[in-house]
Amino acid sequence: MPHYEFVCNDCKKTFLKTLTIAEHDAEKTACPHCGSHEVEQRWSAFSAITSKKSA
Repeated sequence: MPHYEFVCNDCKKTFLKTLTIAEHDAEKTACPHCGSHEVEQRWSAFSAITSKKSA
């Protein structure tokens, strides 16, 4: 499942949340620190874990 990074406009804290794509599209995310729904998604780095080395 994808990890999304958010920043709260009320308390100015950032947090990560793991959501399915359907959950991300359907629900309004709340800040776990203050409970506000005034949050914005931030761009975050992408990482992938692979099992084989590239040649």
